[in-house]
Amino acid sequence: MYALVKTGGKQYRVAKDDTILVERIAAEEGAEVILNDIVMLGDGDKVTIGTPTVEGAAVSATVVRQTRGQKIIIFRRKRRKNHRRTQGHRQDLTLLKINDIAEDAKKLAPAKPAAKKAKPEAEATTRPAAKKATAKKAAPKATAAKKPAAKKAAKLD
Repeated sequence: MYALVKTGGKQYRVAKDDTILVERIAAEEGAEVILNDIVMLGDGDKVTIGTPTVEGAAVSATVVRQTRGQKIIIFRRKRRKNHRRTQGHRQDLTLLKINDIAEDAKKLAPAKPAAKKAKPEAEATTRPAAKKATAKKAAPKATAAKKPAAKKAAKLD
């Protein structure tokens, strides 16, 4: 099964276990993201084309890492005017690993983490209280005693 996913203004053909480099997605490394903008789904001879997207379809992916692309040099010049401008740019990118493709997004709901065991009240109260960090104040600057300005002798004419 494959899907045509639209993200970051571009379209990518993905299948399970593919890795793709897309425009930056705000997510931590190791986080799971759901891509809902599916343009087309294909499964052998069965092809579903969206109008403009396939309703209910989703792709699950894991963020492998956040990275940056190669540096692009932008150079502008105007002939006969001695006018040149150079600018550089590196695009922020996200490396995604495709986990699953589903026609029904409800099947891709991320598994809830296991609930942590509740600690007894007595155990929580016996712990020593955390000490507050004391902020150091900056030492005042020592000012040197100023000498009075020397008096100028008055000119007698």
